[in-house]
Amino acid sequence: MTKPPLTIYLAAPRGFCAGVDRAIKIVEMALQKWGAPVYVRHEIVHNKFVVDDLRDKGAVFVEELDDCPNDRPVIFSAHGVPKSVPAAAQAREMVFVDATCPLVSKVHIEAARHAEAGLQMIMIGHKGHPETIGTMGQLPDGEVLLVETVDDVAHVDVRDPERLAFVTQTTLSVDDTADIVAALQARFPAIVGPHKEDICYATTNRQEAVKAMAPKADAMLVVGAPNSSNSKRLVEVGARAGCGYAQLVQRGTDIDWRALEGIASLGITAGASAPEVLVNEVIDAFRDRYDVSVELVETAQENVEFKVPRVLREPA
Repeated sequence: MTKPPLTIYLAAPRGFCAGVDRAIKIVEMALQKWGAPVYVRHEIVHNKFVVDDLRDKGAVFVEELDDCPNDRPVIFSAHGVPKSVPAAAQAREMVFVDATCPLVSKVHIEAARHAEAGLQMIMIGHKGHPETIGTMGQLPDGEVLLVETVDDVAHVDVRDPERLAFVTQTTLSVDDTADIVAALQARFPAIVGPHKEDICYATTNRQEAVKAMAPKADAMLVVGAPNSSNSKRLVEVGARAGCGYAQLVQRGTDIDWRALEGIASLGITAGASAPEVLVNEVIDAFRDRYDVSVELVETAQENVEFKVPRVLREPA
């Protein structure tokens, strides 16, 4: 029986960003240096496949520092942590490695600088997301106010409208964030913004590739985890850019074939914490059912690399 033809548009860039790459490398190098178990506070990155793989190698994932013994190394996730976490680890004389993405650390430094200048911070982000908790936890309670939507801007209660600055979570929708920033600037004309965009290069690049791919595709799949902010934003961006069906899948076994009946073209991308092996698994699942031809939709090239902390580059 002949298979129906299917054009797959493959987004580039997609998948791992430099911060995720570095965070995974940190756990692997820590296991090599200190042996198992190495504790990791929170999922190192939001991807079950990656976390399970590291768990198999000897990483133990916990939600709080209290769940870690004093005599084993602990790693803080790529999303960043409140200041109180490394302080508590130091007080317990623990060996710890901070795998916070350098682009998230940049936002932390920015927030601290604004606070030193006497400005109250407004953070654009998702309530409860580890990155938001980590950034807000850089400053004392009440110094960082969270807004999630344009509507929130109208109701935010500030100390002094003339003494404000804003930062953003690094994994937001570029377009949604622009609307919230515009609302903040309209309500608080004196508000100070970041020197350079807080939304990271990888988030922006992946969203741009989806925008280029979405109008060509009958459907779009984003390979990523349901708790991954940047992956969920890619689904929203794809739907908004004109793709009739955009869906998040964790791997090839999650594909909803009924929803894809009759398609002739498909866009595929992956969130910044999804490994390429899962993208290939999804493509292979389509090859089993369709006569597949793959076209790359490339909107940018990435060559960013972040060094791992010095403690891991030194011998044990």
